[in-house]
Amino acid sequence: MGLATVASRAQVALEAPAVSVEVDLAGGLPALSIVGLPETTVRESKDRVRAALQNCGFDFPPRRITVNLAPADLPKSGGRFDLPIALGVLAASGQLPAERLQNLEFIGELSLDGSLRPVEGILSAAAAVAGHATLVLPDGNVREASLVRGARLVPADHLMTVWKHLSGHKDLAAVEGAVPPATDGAGGPDLAEVRGQPAARRALEIAACGGHDLLMTGPPGTGKSMMARRLPGLLPALSDAEALEVALVAAARDGRFDAGRWGCRPFRAPHHTATVAALVGGGVRPQPGEVSLAHGGVLFLDELPEFPRAVLDALRQPLEDRQVTISRARGRLTFPADFQLLAAMNPCPCGFAGDPALSCRCTPEGIRRYQSRISGPLLDRIDIRIAMIRPRPGIILGNGVEETSAAVARRVAEVRERQRERGHLNARVPQEVLLSACRPKASALALLTRSADRFHLSARACHRVLRVARTIADLAGRTALLPEDISEALAMRPQVAGPIVGYAPA
Repeated sequence: MGLATVASRAQVALEAPAVSVEVDLAGGLPALSIVGLPETTVRESKDRVRAALQNCGFDFPPRRITVNLAPADLPKSGGRFDLPIALGVLAASGQLPAERLQNLEFIGELSLDGSLRPVEGILSAAAAVAGHATLVLPDGNVREASLVRGARLVPADHLMTVWKHLSGHKDLAAVEGAVPPATDGAGGPDLAEVRGQPAARRALEIAACGGHDLLMTGPPGTGKSMMARRLPGLLPALSDAEALEVALVAAARDGRFDAGRWGCRPFRAPHHTATVAALVGGGVRPQPGEVSLAHGGVLFLDELPEFPRAVLDALRQPLEDRQVTISRARGRLTFPADFQLLAAMNPCPCGFAGDPALSCRCTPEGIRRYQSRISGPLLDRIDIRIAMIRPRPGIILGNGVEETSAAVARRVAEVRERQRERGHLNARVPQEVLLSACRPKASALALLTRSADRFHLSARACHRVLRVARTIADLAGRTALLPEDISEALAMRPQVAGPIVGYAPA
């Protein structure tokens, strides 16, 4: 009879809480029971562990074996506890020195022959143990886990190799986590391919500089989707901490993270048939939705009025709080959702309202109903709203040269560096320090006050105008806001629905 404790990790959202696998051997009829809120995949571990131990030549003790996964109120799932349970049985039965388990944590699923299979959620486990413990894990997980700086990893391919390592017969080589260089948007679609949209290009650059949300309205074929897909190429590379958080969110949804995507800013473009749960997250076992999968990157909603009203209204809280909290009977989970919203819509159901080239077939009431599908509170949270115009064929097919994404990205990087020195991205400046951060001159503040009275701007709208104006001033290299900065920011926030769409000048 004996008792052994092996350290492991569970997975809950983006976190990997510690789990103590306690194995007790007692007298009585031979049996193996697992307690501690295990799900079906964990309860099935007893059969995998028994077969793996016997096929590796170990003695499976003919006793009453109790496995406790502590803490007892934390749900456990998956085959990640196979390896620690097997090692606990060996240590409790005297077939493995129990003292060699100190300062080590173990995760791995066992095949019936003792081979170690990769498991889901290894990235969060590596992040949790980095700096204070060594993680023994399957070979198939080492590339993903090694993305965590400071993580000390011991990869293994078989239960016997782990036993030999712990018994001192043959040491396994340890691997230190090393962060690969983050990637920027180079190599993606180039902004130079967008022709004849100077106002839209200017708005996209301002949005990229300050992290502002942007709504583009215009008839089909004016380049709304083209503009949106080029935004990631204008954004600077993610920092190591940001890249890790983005990877953790992706791993929480998909189980694993492709190491080749490290440092890439997400670009999510859900279809307009997406449900509320698909967009903001949910499910019986809560998973991140599109707003969280776009964390650190771009969420593009094309054909915005076609999304169900409930789905669009669900965006309001993430746009304000930059996180999503999902409440269930077993508790609450919070996922990050600091994304940049890009949305596109037609001005009317047929798409040609205000276009002199093609006649609109929609009635004024039909246009009003179409545009009213987007609620006022949601529009109020979008910093920039612009009208896309249909350029003349000569502009599209001409030999003119447009500025490339690389050239714009250099300016974006310079502006973002100024914001980093101030401590906040312009679109995220806290309200309590907004005026001190924006530094508007008295004339600029007077212009904003008059405009707020005339157009009945809400307090939120005034704050967002200030934030956009701060970005415009940063692009011009100014420390204080001038009236022209406020004026341009107001022009990018029209107060009348249904923007007029016309031809661009030749």
